[in-house]
Amino acid sequence: MTTLNPADTSTWLPLEGLAPGFDANKAPHTIALSGREITVVDARGTRISHRFADTTVTWDYRPGGDDSTAPASDTDDYEAFEVDDDLFFVQFHHNYLPNEAVSLIVDLRHGRALAVISVILPAPEQGRTRVQHVFAPSTIEGASVTGTEPAPTTTLIGRRVEWVYSEEHAYEHVYLSERWYSWQCLAGPERGLADTDENSVWEVRPGIYVFAWREKVIPCASVTIADHRDVNAIRSHGVLFGLDESGEVPTHFTFGAHGRLLSTTHHADGLEPAQFGAL
Repeated sequence: MTTLNPADTSTWLPLEGLAPGFDANKAPHTIALSGREITVVDARGTRISHRFADTTVTWDYRPGGDDSTAPASDTDDYEAFEVDDDLFFVQFHHNYLPNEAVSLIVDLRHGRALAVISVILPAPEQGRTRVQHVFAPSTIEGASVTGTEPAPTTTLIGRRVEWVYSEEHAYEHVYLSERWYSWQCLAGPERGLADTDENSVWEVRPGIYVFAWREKVIPCASVTIADHRDVNAIRSHGVLFGLDESGEVPTHFTFGAHGRLLSTTHHADGLEPAQFGAL
C-alpha cells in the first residue's frame, strides 16, 4: 500500500520513481529498420531523413518554407517497436537538444508517418502543462501513399480500459472527451492516486491509435500507440518524458502494456462529449 497522500500532490512520486520495473511488459526492440533510410516530408515541405542502424538513427532536418526551425543533424540512440505489419513506433531522445524527444510512427505499407515531438518548456507557464506535444503528419518520400492520413479522432471517448504494465504496475484510463481523460493507479507505487489530465488521440490505422497525455502535477508527458482492434487483448507501446525530482534533468524511458476494455459509456442524445469539440 502506498504511503503517498493523494490530497497532497507534493508527496507524489517524481517521474523516475515509476521507472523500476515499469517497463516489464515492454515489447522487444526490433532491428527491422536497420539499414534503411526513410525520409519524411510534411505539409510545410520540411524534409527529415532518418538512416537507421541497429540501435542508432542518424537524422537530418531541413525546414520547409513555412518552418522557422533551424536546420540540424545528429545521431541518437533509438528504440523501435513493431505495432503491426509494416507499422513501427520509433522513439529517440535528442542529444543536441535534451528538452526534446521524438516519437515517430512509420507506416511503410501506406507510405505515411506521424511525428510527435515532446517538448519540455523552459519554465512553467500559466495554463499550460510543462511538457507539450507537437503533431506532424507526413508522407514517406519515394513511397506509394495510400490510405487515410493520420488525424485526430474521438473514437476512444467513453471507453474505460485497464492497463497492466508489469506484475506490480496497473492503471485504468477513462477517456472523457477530446481534451481530457482520467487515470487511476490500481497497483504499484502510485496505488490510490488518480487525476484528470489533458490528452490527444490520433488514428493512424483503423483501430490503432496514438494516445498522448500531458500531466499537470508531475512535469511529464507520454506518447503511446495502441492496437485496439481486439478490445480483450489491447497492446500498447509508449514513452514517458519529463523532468526528474530536481526539476532540472530530462528523464526518458520506454514501456509497454497489455490492456482490455472494461466498459463503454453511452450518453443521451445531445450530451455526447464528442459533440462538444476541443477547447
